[in-house]
Amino acid sequence: MMREESFGIKRSITTQICIVIIGLVAGTVLLCWFLNTSLLEQYYSKTKANQLISGYTLVDRAAKQNRLTDDELDVQLERMNANKNIELLIIAPDGTVVRTTSNDTLNLIERFMDVLFGAASDKARREVVRTTNYTVLKVTDQRMSAEYLVLWGTLEDGNLVMMRTALESIRESVTISNRFLAYIGICSVLFSALVGLFVTRRITRPIRRMTELSRQMTELDFTAKYEQGSNINEIDQLGQHMNQMSETLEQVIGELKTANNELKSDIEKKEQIDEMRKEFLSNVSHELKTPLALIQGYAEGLQECIHEDAQSRDFYCEVIMDEAGKMNRMVQKLLTLNHLEFGNDTLKMERFNITELIAGVLQNSSLLLQNEEISLEFEEAEAYVWGDEFQIEEVLTNYLSNAIHYAGGEKRIRIFYTDRGDLLRISVFNTGEHIPEEDLDKVWEKFYKVDKARTREYGGSGIGLSIVRAIMESHHCACGVLNCAEGVEFWLELDKNAVARTEKE
Repeated sequence: MMREESFGIKRSITTQICIVIIGLVAGTVLLCWFLNTSLLEQYYSKTKANQLISGYTLVDRAAKQNRLTDDELDVQLERMNANKNIELLIIAPDGTVVRTTSNDTLNLIERFMDVLFGAASDKARREVVRTTNYTVLKVTDQRMSAEYLVLWGTLEDGNLVMMRTALESIRESVTISNRFLAYIGICSVLFSALVGLFVTRRITRPIRRMTELSRQMTELDFTAKYEQGSNINEIDQLGQHMNQMSETLEQVIGELKTANNELKSDIEKKEQIDEMRKEFLSNVSHELKTPLALIQGYAEGLQECIHEDAQSRDFYCEVIMDEAGKMNRMVQKLLTLNHLEFGNDTLKMERFNITELIAGVLQNSSLLLQNEEISLEFEEAEAYVWGDEFQIEEVLTNYLSNAIHYAGGEKRIRIFYTDRGDLLRISVFNTGEHIPEEDLDKVWEKFYKVDKARTREYGGSGIGLSIVRAIMESHHCACGVLNCAEGVEFWLELDKNAVARTEKE
């Protein structure tokens, strides 16, 4: 059944292409016939009228130059009479014949007078062109059943000029031309049908092979391949593409089967997300529980006047204020992270000096660096990048804060740049212990702490690096962390030019 259908499609394509070719040839022949019938007579008459006007212009120019009797003009008039079949008669105001191209001058004068002043002239003549100097008439000779174009007018020297040319039987010529065109058209249609049949069979032969290939593909049989001929053309390229599609389909079907096996793991991931949500709530509760307990305990101590001396009361108040400040900072960071993750913050993209920004961050942390006795290395030249300056400052502040609190060993921090084409990588390195490999990807998660005791010691909430990742994702830029030989390097990348920025957006 499939073979019969494909064979039917092949014949349909052959028939359609043949019909198109025959239609184009037949349409061209019909168009030529129509143009011959409707426009050729007008074109012929206009051409003959232009020849009369050209002849008048020639004679009038000679009259202006007083050359009507020159031998050179004789040659031109003879050529005009022989080639264009134009008869000429020039008569002076006193009736003297100045020039003529006819041997029978009296007969020519009689014919001209009959056209201009004869009784039958009004019925058998039609004005074609009229100017101030001459008039062109189309005249029908009823006795001879012939048509003429007649020009009469006055020259520059006052002489009367009359010119006449016979209009050959253009209708008869059109009929003969159309008959000949019909013969040629029939032969052309037959020839085009043979050529179309030959061409379409050559075209549809590889199409039949591709039809068979597609049939096998519908049955999920991907072993069949299209074999191209010696002369590679677009159809052969299509066949090669079908081979590639066959291979791709085979691969995709295999991937779909693999995907079916991965559905269970997707369900497990969903369950993990639910667990992460529960863990997030638990972490928030835990982070708030400790400062709330401290605040409550010290507040009750103040209320019950456990220590009456002013120094103890001041200490209690400082603890309460410190823990309240930690809670406030954690809530603010959670709000910031929420805005970033849900895209509520609008980026203010601008080009700014990253070196100047880093210098400002270092200036704000200079006292802490001195207290921790940390040496700093940063001697980079000016560099400009694109981004939201306020948010990038938040990222660098988080990186520097982590570096300060986790700096160990030599207690050295180094900030440096790496040129990566359209990107500039800013790295913050600190000496100290490595982050466990299994924790490298987890440090960006909310409330995740590699060293919980130490993080609690300096008041960290485990949210800073989550904010860093959210900020960099909103910039469509990358960030990361590396364990180096002597410590840990946190890095971020920013665009150096507006072109790269536009392409990302």
